[in-house]
Amino acid sequence: MKLATWNVNSIIARLPRLLDWLDQLSPDVVCLQETKVADDSFPYAELRELGYDAAAHGDGRWNGVAILSRQGVADIAYGVPGAPNFPAPRSPPEARAITGTCGPLRLTSVYVPNGREPADPHYVYKLRWLAALGAAIQADAAGPGPFAVLGDFNVAPTDDDVWDPASFVGSTHVTEPERAALAALRDLGLRDVVPRPLKYDRPFTYWDYRAGMFHQNKGMRIDLVYGNSAFAGSVDDAYVDREARKGKGMSDHAPVVIDLSL
Repeated sequence: MKLATWNVNSIIARLPRLLDWLDQLSPDVVCLQETKVADDSFPYAELRELGYDAAAHGDGRWNGVAILSRQGVADIAYGVPGAPNFPAPRSPPEARAITGTCGPLRLTSVYVPNGREPADPHYVYKLRWLAALGAAIQADAAGPGPFAVLGDFNVAPTDDDVWDPASFVGSTHVTEPERAALAALRDLGLRDVVPRPLKYDRPFTYWDYRAGMFHQNKGMRIDLVYGNSAFAGSVDDAYVDREARKGKGMSDHAPVVIDLSL
């Protein structure tokens, strides 16, 4: 079984390339983030032509997540219960998580808040959101079946997951509280499924559009796959599809692809 996760940075803008990638790679299940489209404008028909059912959660503004599956998507849950709202408690919840069952897999696709900078209220929101995520997935993580929470976590787990740690001092994505929040998720019995790079020595998944960062491989590993023992024990291979990041108009993220024996 082939599974992938990809922050597409607007599914409408990337749709031709996404459809071509799906047609060539034929993954069984794909978790998407930052779809940036309302549910009623999601390209269900185009994906169905390639054999994918889709469950989407988006409001058409900035965020948005989805699960695509050749085996259907059942037992769908939207959002993270108990997650804070931003910027105010009465603000509408942001579309940042969707959970579903695809054949033998139970999956949660997440687009974790960016945090902006450590002094920004969005940073506190990020930490509280991650804490709520841990509480929400605890039962699935402890279950006997294969489960993974995967997507754009906007946190690099270690200094080795950024191209130059000195360049990130004082920035989000690398702070101790953020990394502690990831460690708390792993403490639920989840394992970081680290993919192999197709080029260079580190499996970065994100490169800023600016200043030729991709071609210089000045990237970060912030698109993560955290699986329970039933999931992680079934992994045959995992890699960053760096080729999918190439070309004009592509997302600034590359997909992470996981091959499973289930």
